[in-house]
Amino acid sequence: MWIIQQEDMLLPVAYYHVVFTLPDVFNLLCMYNPRKMYDLLFTSAWHTLNTLATDPQWIGAKTAATMILHTWSQNLSLHPHLHCIVPNGGLTKDGKWQFPKKGKDNFLFPVAAMKRIFKGYFMAKLLDLIKDEQLIIPSGYFEKYGGKVPWRRMLYDKEWVVFTKKPFSSSKHVIDYLGRYSHRVAITDRRIKRSDGELIYFKWKDYKEGAKKKVMRLKGTEFIRRFTMHILPPHYRKIRHVGFISNASKAKSIALATKALGVKIRQLLTKSERKKIALLRLFGNADIDTCPCCQKGKMKIIFGINKNRPPPPDLLKKIKNQNSK
Repeated sequence: MWIIQQEDMLLPVAYYHVVFTLPDVFNLLCMYNPRKMYDLLFTSAWHTLNTLATDPQWIGAKTAATMILHTWSQNLSLHPHLHCIVPNGGLTKDGKWQFPKKGKDNFLFPVAAMKRIFKGYFMAKLLDLIKDEQLIIPSGYFEKYGGKVPWRRMLYDKEWVVFTKKPFSSSKHVIDYLGRYSHRVAITDRRIKRSDGELIYFKWKDYKEGAKKKVMRLKGTEFIRRFTMHILPPHYRKIRHVGFISNASKAKSIALATKALGVKIRQLLTKSERKKIALLRLFGNADIDTCPCCQKGKMKIIFGINKNRPPPPDLLKKIKNQNSK
């Protein structure tokens, strides 16, 4: 259903893939303060995109982005970064669509400007959090870099990683990307080759050597340690829609953008309509209550389990008795 919702929100324009990465100096702070650090990553990335989009030199309009948080690298080390899917342009105050004013079709914003704004905003807000004692600072953290002042100077001097990939060639490619990566976890089963009781072997790509494919082996305890670093805080939203596709204004804004682009205006699908389409894609039939054997009888729900609570004791006892037979 989530993918269907994204399809419904797509506009007939090119979409850019922008990536914002935190320097590894922040890894320990992320481990101790994941919610605050990742929230700051989201807000800093959006501040960067929004600042450049609203600048008349580049677009001069309100843009949008679907932002997806990933915290891992190929070898399961901590590597927090945001994947942002950004439309080619934005909505002006008078409801018109404004394409980027400079560059060719594969250009959105200057990378140097994005790096400068992202670094400056993130550092300013991070220093405020530290000053207000809102972060847990591990013992000896600043001393490792010679003190707080050298730490801060090093981060301002450091080259931060922000880059824009070539735009997706079609809306289908945008959806394919979102479908593959939006709900991905740190490692998939197909990458794990085997376990010998002590070591776990898994495939990974070493991007420092041109994405060379390798096999890494880790002790079971180390594999689990690395994997658990990527478990987010409870109820944390790792996918966010910002700008004119934020939940507060997306229906009205998408209708305005569609009209401005000369496309027939249509209402966004309701939740029940999205569910019906999802069932059709999954089962070829929106009516999943029909008996799969006789195709006539209707199955009925006789009991439901609240996912936030354990099953009732009577049900557990019944299941245990059935399994013992």
